[in-house]
Amino acid sequence: MANKTFQLSLKSTYEESERVPDFVADIQQKIDLEEETTASLMLLLSEATTNAIVHGNKLDESKSVIIEVVVEQDKVISSVQDEGEGFEPQNTKDPLAEENLMKAGGRGVFLINEISDSVSYSDNGRKIEFTLLRTG
Repeated sequence: MANKTFQLSLKSTYEESERVPDFVADIQQKIDLEEETTASLMLLLSEATTNAIVHGNKLDESKSVIIEVVVEQDKVISSVQDEGEGFEPQNTKDPLAEENLMKAGGRGVFLINEISDSVSYSDNGRKIEFTLLRTG
């Protein structure tokens, strides 16, 4: 199978983030992606996109979020990039710490780290790239 690349550009609104499920469903349909990989990809892209829109671009509709998914034979490499000020991923609070359990935020980065097979940040935290190994 040749590598296939999919891209989606979104404005920084909650409504635009609702395009992510259709984007992932389109990828699954075009390349027959496994159910488990598709479910993980859906969750990861939704979390990363919401973080980029809300925390990165601060819901500024003039700023974009760019999503790219590259499907290879044995893995799916995804990236989400915003136009915000960036952040230091290592400074995010642990959502499992007792003092953070009842706080609404902070779970997206944690989930991405837990579910992905690898995660990296670039461009001062404005771009996240994560990899899922394909099952089956």
